[in-house]
Amino acid sequence: QEQLMESGGGLVQPGGSLRLSCAATGRFHSIGAMGWYRQPPGKQLELVATATSGGDTNYADSVKGRFTISRDDDKTTVSVFLQMDNLKPEDTDVYFCRAVVWTTASVYHVNWGQGTQVTVSS
Repeated sequence: QEQLMESGGGLVQPGGSLRLSCAATGRFHSIGAMGWYRQPPGKQLELVATATSGGDTNYADSVKGRFTISRDDDKTTVSVFLQMDNLKPEDTDVYFCRAVVWTTASVYHVNWGQGTQVTVSS
């Protein structure tokens, strides 16, 4: 069974930067799209940024030009990193790592991390 281990987050002033990390470790065939989601108050869960092993990335319009996702694929560990620059108060939220985990070549499930708090405030 694989695990998602998140790190990063914290408190930063507006205009500041933070870096989130998420590592998928354990037994799996491969990892599909992997990235970060958040749920603003009163709103639905929204994609922040995701990356595939092929190098494709996807960003929410609200973070384009400010956030950058990168990915590192190893035999036993797949990691994604979210560099968040020029942070705004509206970026305050709990950020959840999400990974599409292929246990075999034809069977997959979605795994979620426990979430890490990002607070942007002066």
